[in-house]
Amino acid sequence: MFDRLYDNSENTQVSFTGYASETARYDFAIVYTDSFFGKPLVVCMQTGKSALLGEHDLENLEYLQRVFTIATVQETEEFSLFLRHRIPANSIMEQY
Repeated sequence: MFDRLYDNSENTQVSFTGYASETARYDFAIVYTDSFFGKPLVVCMQTGKSALLGEHDLENLEYLQRVFTIATVQETEEFSLFLRHRIPANSIMEQY
């Protein structure tokens, strides 16, 4: 047996965006949703790796590097800067 935690449907906005650094190409789908405390779901189209990211998560370079398997700190800094222009600056929304 299991307890259903939630089962919601929602119309969302999805943005497909990408960029190329000196050493790699990055392609992402960013799913903007009212769920998950307002954090968008960022999906790497090459690897399928994903994370819910808010503005404060973009400051945690070690987390970003680990989750998206980015080779260097410099690449991670560029990645964070790139996403700062696409991730809304929201305070954590109350949920559940």
